[in-house]
Amino acid sequence: MRPARNNPPMNSDWSPDSWQSRLAQQQPVYDDPAAVRAALEKLAQLPPLVTAWEVDRLRRQLADAAAGNAFVLQGGDCSESFADCNAVSILRKLKVLIQMSLVLICQSHRKVIRIGRIAGQYAKPRSAGTETRGGVELPSYRGDIVNRSGFTEDDRRPDPELMLRAYERAALTINYIRALSEGGFADLHHPENWDLEFVRNTPGSRKYQQLLDSLSDSIRFMEIVSGSELEQLTRVDFFTSHEGLHLLFEQAVTRTDQRQRGYYNLSTHLPWIGDRTRSIDGAHVEYFRGIRNPIGVKVGPSVAADELLDLIRVLNPDNEPGRLTIIHRFGADRISAHLPQLADTVRRSGQNVLWSCDPMHGNTRSTHTGVKTRSFDDITMEIITAFRIHREAGTRLSGIHLELTGEDVTECLGGPANLTETDLQRDYRSQVDPRLNYEQAMEIAFLIAEQMK
Repeated sequence: MRPARNNPPMNSDWSPDSWQSRLAQQQPVYDDPAAVRAALEKLAQLPPLVTAWEVDRLRRQLADAAAGNAFVLQGGDCSESFADCNAVSILRKLKVLIQMSLVLICQSHRKVIRIGRIAGQYAKPRSAGTETRGGVELPSYRGDIVNRSGFTEDDRRPDPELMLRAYERAALTINYIRALSEGGFADLHHPENWDLEFVRNTPGSRKYQQLLDSLSDSIRFMEIVSGSELEQLTRVDFFTSHEGLHLLFEQAVTRTDQRQRGYYNLSTHLPWIGDRTRSIDGAHVEYFRGIRNPIGVKVGPSVAADELLDLIRVLNPDNEPGRLTIIHRFGADRISAHLPQLADTVRRSGQNVLWSCDPMHGNTRSTHTGVKTRSFDDITMEIITAFRIHREAGTRLSGIHLELTGEDVTECLGGPANLTETDLQRDYRSQVDPRLNYEQAMEIAFLIAEQMK
């Protein structure tokens, strides 16, 4: 008899280190095994960053989203840096995500689940293991949890102590986010808390302000009618996520919960597997199949329909709603050739998945000077096409996965300010991939809201 879904047994053929018998891609190569062991032993003794109760609450909310009762807004930096672990940077990311979520709620009349690419997004996969500059070849920068971005031999040497620094920065970030979300920062009675000081009088900001004024009028009306303040408007849930790429780190922060219901990765609420590491017989899939977190897996043009079905069955064998999010990332010019068959195959199989669209990674290109960028028009086109294909396939797009920042950067072309290649050099800050700036992110929020309606 199948065990009750709300009390699953621990996998008898899985353990947090069983992935080590599989091929692990995109992993750092350390030159001091004793230092690695020492760092991992320290990590294993540190308290968890999130709780199993929070993780379970997110899984229930994701099940609601998959059923069409909510929408997932997932966004943040392509790769967090330790230097950005400061109050201003964290606050700006939260502000833009809260503003975007408010647009989606007001325009679509649907709940929004806010998930940040934050408090742990310190590792990045790379297409090449080394980088050459001026005839000098060094290991690639793999994120602050592995090595440093400076181009020296010492900078690029993988350092196991950085895993401890990543834990510390993640803990500080999560602590600040909790304090803000529980302490009134997200109170709908005080939307002035979310203002960004550099935002000018743009068409997007005017449209947002009109929406905010209308919402404030509605809140005042409801409180007059009810005779009391609407307490549920004073706080929001805010969850964290990161790509679970660095498996030694992920293993060290994996714990059984107090109810002995299984293993949880307690460094984040929602970890995901990248498109480059989703091999069904690989180490990442082996690790992810055993943790109780809701998980995501990114898929690109190389995935076949039967391969995706096999992956779904391995990662969600009990077909549990809210357990698995499929994040597709094809590119505006390839989504129509790949997504329809995948969506139709999964629908006919009866598998419970939440579909989310990552319109960023498939639309990355380089300028003639070698600068990585993305076109705002390509990003919006992929979003619109994704909504259409899911409608036609009888499936539902229930989430969006964006690389964005609350900073006034110039990294993606086009958008409300019509940024050109010349503008990229004005304020390009990302060390890895280009991100949407505030104006571009808000424009996309209004676009998604229209598609949701």
